[in-house]
Amino acid sequence: MTSQQPDSGAPAGSLARVQEALDRGDHGEVLRVTDAILADRPGDDAAHELRARALLAVGRLEEAERHAADAVRLDPDEIRYRELLAETLAAGGAHRDAAVEYGRLARNDPRQRDWALAEAGELLSAAEAEDAVAAARRAVRLDAQDAAAQLALARALTRIGEAGGALTAASIASELQPDDVRAREALADARWLSQQDAAAFTDFRNLAAELTGPDRRRVIAKARSLYRGHAGPIGRLVAGWQALFGLALRSGWINVR
Repeated sequence: MTSQQPDSGAPAGSLARVQEALDRGDHGEVLRVTDAILADRPGDDAAHELRARALLAVGRLEEAERHAADAVRLDPDEIRYRELLAETLAAGGAHRDAAVEYGRLARNDPRQRDWALAEAGELLSAAEAEDAVAAARRAVRLDAQDAAAQLALARALTRIGEAGGALTAASIASELQPDDVRAREALADARWLSQQDAAAFTDFRNLAAELTGPDRRRVIAKARSLYRGHAGPIGRLVAGWQALFGLALRSGWINVR
């Protein structure tokens, strides 16, 4: 039995103080106080949770996962702890394990679409596209007008090469959220898979004009790959020179027919 005498740096009942520190982003204070609390009360599941959240926020992922797992071990029925564990696993790149946790939550409450969507996303990241399709379909069955669910389904179906279903889901997602560049990219991908190459190339061109950083580079890479399949010798030379291809794409000098 652990001692119940309060640590000098963490009086009993200080969890409210820790929560306040977490809410204002003072992660150092959270770590300092929870360290003291757990030295005195190592079985305090709430302290493990709060410490895990602070560790996650500062990028100390292995420690965050360990404390989230401790919280789950101490109270396996607390949904909040299992969500936190799934989040820490995902952040650390353990996508299959994160999907297992989200899947467990989704089975316990099939009406909760967020867990099904999270499971689908983690399964895609884990290259488990067939299972991702099943998870996304569960979310779509809850609400066919849920743009996020249709987007998840479109991405998963594209990954397994099911062109017709991917195009349908991506079209619905894009219609529901016409300003969402993620839905528009999914539609371009589905059009490319469906051999609607001219429309897909136009979509990639428009997206490249709007996106920045890694997202823009990803879309341009798709446009280059698509263009190469249609270009003649000169066009292939243009596609092989990244800077020139980017200029040609922006300027509208090249097209796919």
